[in-house]
Amino acid sequence: MQTVDFFTPIVDDPFDWGRIAAANAFSDVYAMGGKPAMALNLVAWPVKELPLRMLARVLEGGAQVARKAGVVILGGHSIHDPEPKYGMAVTGFVDPHAVVRNSTMRPGDRLVITKPLGLGILTTAVKARRATAAQLELAVQTMTQLNAGASEAMLEVGVSACTDVTGFGLLGHLHIALDGSGASALLDASAVPLLPGTLQLAEAGVVPSGTRENHRFVSGSVDWGGLSESEQLVLADAQTSGGLLISVPEERAERLLESLAARGVTAAEVGSVEAGDAGKLRITGRIHA
Repeated sequence: MQTVDFFTPIVDDPFDWGRIAAANAFSDVYAMGGKPAMALNLVAWPVKELPLRMLARVLEGGAQVARKAGVVILGGHSIHDPEPKYGMAVTGFVDPHAVVRNSTMRPGDRLVITKPLGLGILTTAVKARRATAAQLELAVQTMTQLNAGASEAMLEVGVSACTDVTGFGLLGHLHIALDGSGASALLDASAVPLLPGTLQLAEAGVVPSGTRENHRFVSGSVDWGGLSESEQLVLADAQTSGGLLISVPEERAERLLESLAARGVTAAEVGSVEAGDAGKLRITGRIHA
């Protein structure tokens, strides 16, 4: 399997940006039950405006995470660009009989997510100088965490479907998966884990444009229940290197949570798949600050 992903800086530290970009690039492979093996660096760099030693730190960050994942970086390609960008083209391997797809959710399945939401809002707060040092540190830790352990756990237990939670946010990726599966879902907003301060920042209007676009994208398919607009935006928040959203048969849900915990992966059951109009979402509960 092959995938590619790259983006502009989302944190100030070039080493951390490289680490985040690498973890994010590997995520699609993990979400399908595969193991990344090889990668090519993709670089766009304003060589006259930013020093090459800064680019070296970006590449060092990517290399560190690649080593942790057991991925060999074979080379890459770079161009001059007024706006810096970095990412990877990744090749991985999977048993063709064990591929985990995002279009095979089944009514009765439980929905489990493995990383807290809020990465888009927090990284926007970082750019606006509205985030604390502790919030930034936790966001970087979350984004650089590989989804390898989560992938291993779901393969061990046997699940129906999986998608990683990235640019389309929790609701966007869930809507796309449900639409492909011909199913609907019930989501408990009170069970969705958040990074500290996420809701307060959303209430203060610190929300990235991508999150607002996600909100518009899913609104026609979502029954929001009693959620405020800020709570809705939190659930639609565009993530970078987010966790896995796993659809697991009810009788295996507890085993999956135990398998994730055994690997040090924090996770939460956040809803269930239902029979109904394809792609539709019904939300209950309220988000806790």
